[in-house]
Amino acid sequence: MTSTVDPISLPQRTASNDTEIDREALARLLVEIARNVDPDYRARFDGVPTADPRMETLRQLLVSREISELSRVTHLLDEPEQLAAAVGDILPSAAARAPHAQLGEALAPAVERAVQRSIQKSPRTLTDILYPVFLPAIRKSIGEKIDQTFQSLNETLRHIFTWHGLKWRFEAWRTGASFSEVVLKHSLIYRVEHAFLINRNSGLLIAHVAADNATSEDPQLISSMLSAIQDFVKDSFNEREQSGLDTIRFGDLRLWSEVGPFATLVSVIRGNPPEELHEIARDVLLRIHEECSQALVEFDGDSSQLAGVEAQLRTCVEQKQEESNEGFPWLVAAVALLFLLLAGGWFFLSWQSGQRWQAYVSRWQAYVSRLEAQPGIIVAEQQARDGQFYIAGLRDPLAADPQSLLSGTQVDPARVHSQWQFYQSLEPEFVLKRLKASLAPPDSVRLSIDNERIVAEGEAPDTWIDRARAAARQLSAGGPEFDISKVRDVSPEVLEAKRWQAYVSRLEAQPGIIVAQQKIRDGRFYIAGLRDPLADDPQSLLSGTQVDPARVHSQWQFYQSLEPEFVLKRLTASLYPPDTVRLSIVNNRIIAEGEAPDTWIDRARAAARQLSAGGPEFDISKVRDVSPEARAAEHWQYYVSRLEARPGIIVAQQSARGGHFYISGLRDPLAADPQALLSGTEVDPARVHSQWQFYQSLDPKFVVKRLTASLTPPKSVRLSIIQGRIVVVGEAPAAWINRAQAAAEQLSADGVVLDVSQLRELDLAELNHLREAIQMTDIFFSSGKVVPGPEQTPVLDRLADQIKEFAQNARKSGVTARFMLTGHSDTTGRETANASISAARAETVRALLNKRGVAPELLLVRGAGTFEPAVPENSQAGSSTNRRVSVTVNLD
Repeated sequence: MTSTVDPISLPQRTASNDTEIDREALARLLVEIARNVDPDYRARFDGVPTADPRMETLRQLLVSREISELSRVTHLLDEPEQLAAAVGDILPSAAARAPHAQLGEALAPAVERAVQRSIQKSPRTLTDILYPVFLPAIRKSIGEKIDQTFQSLNETLRHIFTWHGLKWRFEAWRTGASFSEVVLKHSLIYRVEHAFLINRNSGLLIAHVAADNATSEDPQLISSMLSAIQDFVKDSFNEREQSGLDTIRFGDLRLWSEVGPFATLVSVIRGNPPEELHEIARDVLLRIHEECSQALVEFDGDSSQLAGVEAQLRTCVEQKQEESNEGFPWLVAAVALLFLLLAGGWFFLSWQSGQRWQAYVSRWQAYVSRLEAQPGIIVAEQQARDGQFYIAGLRDPLAADPQSLLSGTQVDPARVHSQWQFYQSLEPEFVLKRLKASLAPPDSVRLSIDNERIVAEGEAPDTWIDRARAAARQLSAGGPEFDISKVRDVSPEVLEAKRWQAYVSRLEAQPGIIVAQQKIRDGRFYIAGLRDPLADDPQSLLSGTQVDPARVHSQWQFYQSLEPEFVLKRLTASLYPPDTVRLSIVNNRIIAEGEAPDTWIDRARAAARQLSAGGPEFDISKVRDVSPEARAAEHWQYYVSRLEARPGIIVAQQSARGGHFYISGLRDPLAADPQALLSGTEVDPARVHSQWQFYQSLDPKFVVKRLTASLTPPKSVRLSIIQGRIVVVGEAPAAWINRAQAAAEQLSADGVVLDVSQLRELDLAELNHLREAIQMTDIFFSSGKVVPGPEQTPVLDRLADQIKEFAQNARKSGVTARFMLTGHSDTTGRETANASISAARAETVRALLNKRGVAPELLLVRGAGTFEPAVPENSQAGSSTNRRVSVTVNLD
């Protein structure tokens, strides 16, 4: 390596006595150092005296390290591989410290060539690199444009029909701007109060600009909080480094953030800003990065190198849109008022014209409805257009004239354009008019409409009738029916035939006449059949029929008619009924009623039997025989019927013979007396011979009577008959219930139902206590005595009171108490004597109890003798115990 340093010239200078360094000595020293560092310099300093040897030692001490480093660098430059490795180690730091302009100029050609070759080789690689960068920017730009469009549309729609909207529309017309731009200009009122430029990496505040009268806290604190919010959102939702918060809104305040490569611009806006403000903030941030990119990268909190940033931020803060304080726009108001007046006049005239037209249309519709209601007119099409009315359809020539129907509708005929096609209507009234015109019916024929049918009535010649029939066949299938069945043919032959048929019908309606054959031939009438001699004369019936008798040829065979009226005539003629008998016809039966002798009745019965099987019935059951024997027989039958209707009486046989009456059968003892029933029957009891066998009737009434007599039910029990069943209801002692159940079992064998299911056992708990006390009381006697001793008087008094109390309580419970007094004796003496003495003792006690107020009917007595001892008699005490009277209580 050679040096281009010029030879050194050493100035000559004398030494001085001051304290400064000896320059000459220093120069020599430096020359020596140069010689040792670079040998090339030795030749240049040949004229310079050699230094002191000690200088070599000094040289080693001072520059030996540098000499070795220079030797290493020299060796490194001579080895390319080692040089490339060393340059690679220091190139990044050198590029970072190098000036940007020089570095860009040096690297630009190489980088351009490398990029071109990479794109040509793989365009997809560049697309993948640029996609994450450009797509969010494009998406954000499109989103802002859409927001701007919707904001403009919303404000335009909100103010389009307001007073301000009219004023702004006039301003847009005057200035040539779009209406939406004018709306946004006046409606989006906002003010940018603060602008913060924050370092993106460190979050430090680079610059802050506030609008006039804008208040805030410490800007550095605000910057730190915004950075913290950005970092919190990124860390919480894993957002990419390039993204950031776009908008924060709090009440009327908005924070808009624009993110750059090295810094973030945050604008604090009060009000409703337009979307274009994003573009302004983005342009400001872009200019700051272009002008101060290196200072932004190296920013460490010192803002001295970014003094011009505040001027850029001031453009953001100056952005605002305030409400216009212009005075009232009288010109606009006048124009708007004039416009409203003109529009109102036009609307009024249009409305008035529309109302008149609607009135015309309403009248036209009424006219069309009137036409549609007219028979023979079919409206196919109608419309109102351009002040004119058009109508078309079909019209029968016989229908009303549509032009004449316009009168009274207030529709101008000159505005009506009609087009009618003629057709033949099938409505009955038009068909009727055509039939009258074509058939020309005579005055005796009347044509009318009945239920959509045309009916002809009256009389007409057969020629007109034939024409009418032909017209009826020619009518269309969809037309009305033409009925001529009520038109009578008035030709002479037809009239005679009708009169003959009327005569024949008259004959057929006559009883006793049967028309077998009738005909008309060659102007003559022939008839034959059967005739009862009692029937009307057919020849006499010709009168009034206008049939010439001379032209009638009849042949009648006589027969006996079985019609009731003729049979009645024959019976009257043959039987000669007396005045007390009346013959009549009832429901095709001949009824004889009244009174007659038995001889006439016998003849009448014979006549009834002789009547033909196909004839009417002859009923003589209502004719009473007025002979004495018959009257007696009637009275007897009445008596027998009366007996048979009586319950408990069964008539087995009865007869009348020889003027006497005989009757026999069965009779329940509880039934009525047959002899007593003879009274009022007019039957002589002396002529009645009866023979009755007693039996027990199963009629429920008699069974109830027997049950009442045998069971003697207590007052609390009621026997009744329900639907043929005997039902026992109430409360009774258990003993009585057992008896009733036994009776029910006996009656069931005879088919009689005795229902005791509703019987309830009487609760005798209170009586049972007193009952036991009575039954435990005994009256004792001395041996051979029938009267108790004085010591038994208290016992008798107490027993009498107990019996009376028990009987009273039993009656309240609906039962009857009976007290059995049983006398006993010991075994001393004969048995017969003991039986007598026991019975006497019982009678004595009953008398003593009667004396004490006990009713006699309550007390029953019997003597048991020695058969019912209380204790065995093996001692004197046992004998005295058995000489007693015991009491047993029974409830019924």
